[in-house]
Amino acid sequence: MAATIDDNARKLLEEPNYAVVATLREDGSVHTVVAWQHIEGDKITMNSAEGRDWPANLRRDPRVTVTVVHRENPYEWVALRGSVVEDTHEGADEHINALSKKYIGQDEYPFRQPGEQRIRFVVEPENVVYVKQG
Repeated sequence: MAATIDDNARKLLEEPNYAVVATLREDGSVHTVVAWQHIEGDKITMNSAEGRDWPANLRRDPRVTVTVVHRENPYEWVALRGSVVEDTHEGADEHINALSKKYIGQDEYPFRQPGEQRIRFVVEPENVVYVKQG
């Protein structure tokens, strides 16, 4: 069952705050990466490239936890636990460019590697926890 994201958590996700994405490796151990994220409705979108570990982990097991910490107050954060509901190359280049604009103010993603194929992931949260202290 999809969880609702309240206004405080939504504001945190709309701002350029980095996400820590936790996936499960084949041996069951946790793999974490820092990623750019964005909220679309009540879903979280992220972007990666083919050949990286965390997309392979998500394709094997779509369960994921995304934790986003406020860039100026680490005691304000939101953790979203859910599953990938969309994994596509369609629109992934435009998506990484939009994330580039959000995070570093550049219209086009400047770190693309030759031959790189981008992937856009959509996560539907089943549980959302928002915390603000201090």
